[in-house]
This record gives sequence, C-alpha cells and structure tokens, in this order.
Amino acid sequence: MPTQHAHSAHARGSDGAGGADSSRTELPSSTGHDGHAAHAATNPATRATHAQLAAVTVLTVLALVGSCVFAASRANLSLSAHDVGGLVMPPGMIMGRETTGESMRDMAAVDLRRIAYAAPADARGDQPLQPRLEGGVKVFTLDAEPIRWNILPNVRVAAYAFNRQVPGPRLRVTEGDRVRIVVNNRLPEATSVHWHGLILPNAMDGASEITQEPIPPGGSYTYEFAAQQAGTFFYHSHHHVARQQTLGLYGALIVDPRDTLRIPAHDKELVVQLQEWTHKEGYTFPAMPMEGALPNFFTINGKAFPETETVRMRVGEKLLVRFVGSQGSFIHPMHIHGGPFTIVEADGYPVPPGGQLVKDTVNVGPGERWDVVWEAREPGKWLVHCHINHHTTNDNTEQHGGGGLMLVIEVG
Repeated sequence: MPTQHAHSAHARGSDGAGGADSSRTELPSSTGHDGHAAHAATNPATRATHAQLAAVTVLTVLALVGSCVFAASRANLSLSAHDVGGLVMPPGMIMGRETTGESMRDMAAVDLRRIAYAAPADARGDQPLQPRLEGGVKVFTLDAEPIRWNILPNVRVAAYAFNRQVPGPRLRVTEGDRVRIVVNNRLPEATSVHWHGLILPNAMDGASEITQEPIPPGGSYTYEFAAQQAGTFFYHSHHHVARQQTLGLYGALIVDPRDTLRIPAHDKELVVQLQEWTHKEGYTFPAMPMEGALPNFFTINGKAFPETETVRMRVGEKLLVRFVGSQGSFIHPMHIHGGPFTIVEADGYPVPPGGQLVKDTVNVGPGERWDVVWEAREPGKWLVHCHINHHTTNDNTEQHGGGGLMLVIEVG
C-alpha cells in the first residue's frame, strides 16, 4: 500500500517530525492524487470507446427530443411574447396545451402598473348617485377604471370600478323616467354595460359585439332608454364578463313604482350585492370555478365581515332586503337569523300575495334578485349570511365569529 504509506509519511512531515525526507523517498511520481489521474488517463480499461460515446450521444438527443415533445403535448408553445408578455397567472392554475393567449389574458391578474388611484381604506361602495336633469331626462355618468380597494383593513384588492367604488354607485329612478347614462372607459381594455333584466331598445342592451361595438380604452358610449318596469335590477360589464364583472364592474339599479301602494310596507331598506374574490400573493385575479382561480374572499357591497355594514332596528320594525346576485360563480343560500321572512318580489316582478312564500333561506344565483321583508321580533344581534360555510370565512379563517358573506342586524 505505497499510497497509504506515503500519506502517513506526509502527515508526519506536516507535524514537523522529520518525515519530509521519507515522503520524498517513498512516494512514486505516478501515485498520490496526481499519480492516480495520470494512471487513469493511460489505462485503456478506463477510456470510453467510440461506441460508448455514440450511445451516450444518441440517448442525450432522444432525451432532449422527448422532453420537447412532452412539453409540446402539455403546453401551447406557439404563444409569443406578445401574447403573454407581462401576464401574472393564478398560482396553481393548470395551463394546458389548449390554453390560448386570449384566455390567459382573461384569467390574468389586474396589472398593478395601470392603477393610479387607491380608495381610502374605509371607503364604501353602492353610494347613491344623484342624476342631473337635462330636458326632463335623468342623466348619470359612470367612469370605469382600475383602482385599489380595501375589502378588509389589511386586504386591498386590485379592482375594476365604476366611479371609484365597489360596487358601483346605486342608480335610482322612478318607473316611466327617461334615463341617459354616459359610460367613460378608463380601463386598459374595452368594455360595455348591460342593464340586467330591463326591457329596452336592443341597441341599448349593452351586449358587446352583439348589439354594439365595445367601448375602447379612452372612449365613451351613451345609453338612453325609458324605465318601463319597477323593481330591483342591476348593471354590469358585458364585455369579457368573466373577468370584468368579477373584478367589480357592477352596481344596483332600483326602479321605484309610480304607484307607491305597490311598495311593500317596511321601515328600512337593505341592498345586498354579493361578490367573490381571488386574491393571492399580492395579486387579484378574476374569481372563477376552476383550478387556481377559486375565490378565497367574499363580499357584501364590497366589504367582507367584520367590515360589512350593521343595520340598526327596533323591535316591531320591518326590513326590506334586496338580494342581488351580482356574483359570477356560485349560488349563495342567504339566511337571516331571528325568524323567517316573506318573499315579495323575484327578478323585479312582484309576487302575488297568494304566492308569497315564508322562508328563512333563499338561494341567490348569479343574476337573480330576491326582495324579502323581515320583521325584527326580538332584541339582539341577528346575522344575515350565506349558508355555505366556506363563504363566511376570510381566506379560510374566521374573524370575530365569521367573515365574508355576513352582516349583523342589531335590534334594540
């Protein structure tokens, strides 16, 4: 074992025991670390043959081709940088071979670089917008733009908003009014607005690329019609709806009847507009029922509990609740504690007295509206909430007894 002997001798030499001469005498020039390398280089048994090199080359090429074929079978490699430049996709979303650039743009996060305005943390949506009168016509102006919006004090989403609020302002007119609504588009993409449930001229329906050209960024469009029906309605984007409405482009439209006797007896009124949000890693994505885009926050009138409003009443008073299905993905079974309610209107149409069901839970699907009257029977704090338990959490956690689609009626 000359190598081991030389190593020991070298070690002794390094200890200063006079072993340096011995190591120089006993260590062959072809041994040690350098010696082994030289020996291996000249040993025919350790050299690769031409056949071996060719085999490794072929296997490497096959592995490279196989990985390219596998990637092409799983992803769309035809997309260019122009198609996907700057997109941030939801974490966990499955991007298959059929995923197009257009679908990626619809599912992508709001571009934070395009946001110039941040609403105050305590700002509220659904604020009444007073019209101006022009020749007997009630005129409203809606400006669509991207904003930052707090759904909780510590959770700020990137939203698309009308008039810098989520939901957009509440429009209220009377049956028979002539209405003109000017929509200005300050979004980074085209849009349009649909007046959900209303009977109006086809050209005013707001269905993008069907009844009108989309409103381009920087453009505007004027809608004008007569409010022929009384009831609870709402307005929302109708261009890339799965993206824009979900990000906040919606608002309540209330048409009061000319005959006030048609208004159900009540002391107070509450409009409940439902919405779902997907907010992850600092980005806001359109909430969709698919992998990676499932919502983790839920709001009533733009706020999640415990930031939702509190309704204060007295025993014996009646509350008219207008449930609006402004969400895009789920049916929400909305339940009120403290006793049942009476359904008085469905989708803007009065329910005849003989058909007015008494219930304590009503399923509010996307696009539906249910008007119910609830009586305060006992003092205390009574909840209004969705009965899908996950929808009363904030990012899967409870705060002060709940979260998400929940608010309190406080009866004194």
